[in-house]
Amino acid sequence: MNKLLMEENDRLQKQVSHMVYENGYMRQHLQTASATTTDNNSCESVVMSGQHQQQQNPTPQHPQRDANNPAGLLAIAEETLAEFLSKATGTAVDWVQMIGMKPGPDSIGIVAVSRNCSGVAARACGLVSLEPTKVAEILKDRSTWFRDCRCLDVLSVIPTGNGGTIELIYMQTYAPTTLAAARDFWTLRYTTSLEDGSLVICERSLTSSTGGPTGPPTSSFIRAEMLPSGFLIRPCEGGGSIIHIVDHVDLDIGRVPEVLRPLYESSKILAQKMTIAALRHIRQIAQETSGEIQYGGGRQPAVLRTFSQRLCRSFNDAVNGFVDDGWSLMGSDGVEDVTIMINSSPGKFLGSQYNASMFPSFGGGVLCAKASMLLQNVPPALLVRFLREHRSEWADYGVDTYSATCLKASPYAVPCARPGGFPSSQVILPLAHTVEHEELLEVVRLEGHALTPEDLALARDMYLLQLCSGIDENAVGACVQLVFAPIDESFADDAPLLPSGFRVIPLDPKTVKDGPGATRTLDLASTLEVGPGSNRPSGDGEPNNYNLRSVLTIAFQFTFENHLRDNVAAMARQYVRSVVGSVQRVALAIAPSCLSSDMVPKALPGSPEALTLARWICRSYRIHTGGELIRVDSQVGDALLKQLWQHSDAIMCCSLKTNASPVFTFANQAGLDMLETTLVALQDIMLDKILDEAGRKILCSEFSKIMQQGFAYLPAGICVSSMGRPVSYEQAIALKVLNDDEANHCLALMFINWSFV
Repeated sequence: MNKLLMEENDRLQKQVSHMVYENGYMRQHLQTASATTTDNNSCESVVMSGQHQQQQNPTPQHPQRDANNPAGLLAIAEETLAEFLSKATGTAVDWVQMIGMKPGPDSIGIVAVSRNCSGVAARACGLVSLEPTKVAEILKDRSTWFRDCRCLDVLSVIPTGNGGTIELIYMQTYAPTTLAAARDFWTLRYTTSLEDGSLVICERSLTSSTGGPTGPPTSSFIRAEMLPSGFLIRPCEGGGSIIHIVDHVDLDIGRVPEVLRPLYESSKILAQKMTIAALRHIRQIAQETSGEIQYGGGRQPAVLRTFSQRLCRSFNDAVNGFVDDGWSLMGSDGVEDVTIMINSSPGKFLGSQYNASMFPSFGGGVLCAKASMLLQNVPPALLVRFLREHRSEWADYGVDTYSATCLKASPYAVPCARPGGFPSSQVILPLAHTVEHEELLEVVRLEGHALTPEDLALARDMYLLQLCSGIDENAVGACVQLVFAPIDESFADDAPLLPSGFRVIPLDPKTVKDGPGATRTLDLASTLEVGPGSNRPSGDGEPNNYNLRSVLTIAFQFTFENHLRDNVAAMARQYVRSVVGSVQRVALAIAPSCLSSDMVPKALPGSPEALTLARWICRSYRIHTGGELIRVDSQVGDALLKQLWQHSDAIMCCSLKTNASPVFTFANQAGLDMLETTLVALQDIMLDKILDEAGRKILCSEFSKIMQQGFAYLPAGICVSSMGRPVSYEQAIALKVLNDDEANHCLALMFINWSFV
């Protein structure tokens, strides 16, 4: 009954508020229009309603609006206000409720995401026990709750006649991985009050189409667009506020690698990063203010939040490696799987997450080794939980010791990275957690045990400050992260932090429109589903469906002395490679238990391509080599396709064209893992891009033999995944695939015993 009453009350409140907003806007609209009628060059045309303006001028041209023309900026602000309110309380965007949100009285609020709109958008509504002015103050300080915010500069503040303010803002954001450029925004933010006492903070990008001054030029960022977004904060009787949040952005996906575009096309990821993060932050502060949350260790909540922010910020700095922070690229050892960056001028950011005591007085800096990789069918939350709880499975105690001793004046010699160098065990000591336990701050004690007298110097307890976030498996689109930094026993509030860690971001399956180039890939993708009798997953599928991919980013930071820089770089590169190998083993151990045994092929009516192609590949292999590729009792139908899909060797097919580079059309699960791609993105990969020069020469020299005899054995070699990682294989077989009419259909390649170098 209470739930029904709350829903009805909310409906009526929205209805009344919407009428008040419309009334207030029309009054402001008329006042602004009358105030500008004496000026023929005024902004009257842009203050009019969109419908009337379109009737008078089908292609409206905005006058030049700049910081010296407050009337022009106010016109932009009023347009932004109207569009924001239509999204916050209306249906200007097609909203659908976001799945996976925690129901019940402890729920953070009602969250919805956009469907079929320009860019990506998310909306939320929640109730907090803070007054509107306090809520507005917190939300405007975006860097405290939006973890991807690198900086936010208010370049101009202009008061308006109605008691509000207009601000011109330049904001830089971090890129989530090492594989794409960061984004920045140039926006106008309008803060005003409505007649019912509500506060509104709305914001939009200033572009050539909106008019207004141009933003600062940047070289390291891609300019993204914020469409009308903001916060509507309504006071409640008896105290507290109801908050409506809208985030709507266009992140310019055309300049993102194909395999990463789901990160920038997902409204669910936007909701987790911005919309829900804002609500959670407000709710956290409200409960801390009321004394509902108790923390141990005598730490103030604000201090603990600062630790979390510093860990995230420094990890983001390491992942992005901005030049203006002093980072520069270090030469590789010939293999591009691990990127090494150095920063010999840490003084540029000593005031925040670093500390002068971390760097030797006679010269040194910070070194970061980082890598990114694709994961298939591995639940991100489960993977990070395993890495958190079983550190000994991937970490090297000697490297941990080196990192810890960098806090001292005289660090030990650079270790040689070797997995599990010294036996150790860990004890996790909880320090703080957020309201919904989606983020955990903890101290990890690493207990060392020496096996020989020589190891006694290293066998001592060490401490890490660790932040674990996003480990709720039902949180759709959530970034899952494990970040840690060595600390000493004193653990002062201003303790220097140099974090390392892991970040896993799920990739939403891409929706591909029907078209000549996508038909085969779509059909082949449609033949595989999770679990008997289930439906093919869609972009808004159930959160427990792990037939998805995710991007894993690994970054480890170390301090170095100048004369040991190359040694530390070699150690860091070797260590990150060993960690990558350990994570891959963990991922393989986790994935089958969740999915692979339940992989069931499905033949869609009218779409026999996958089954037919599997039959053609096995039949051609038998004809040309005399052997059997698949050993099953009945080499027909679903059983054959399932065996081919789960074959341990990487099997992939590419087109046979004499006038164009061969393009991949199909790959089994091992083939997708080797190429680090998806069935949807597979068609964008050409054969000559993954083979090295020696491999291309061998294939060309053997091509006539393949056409005559039907197959050829290729020697061991190296190829490259779509993410640029080298892959070695012991042998490859190139096979001419024949259709039922004995005509050439495609070229199949099988890479035997492949592994990442």
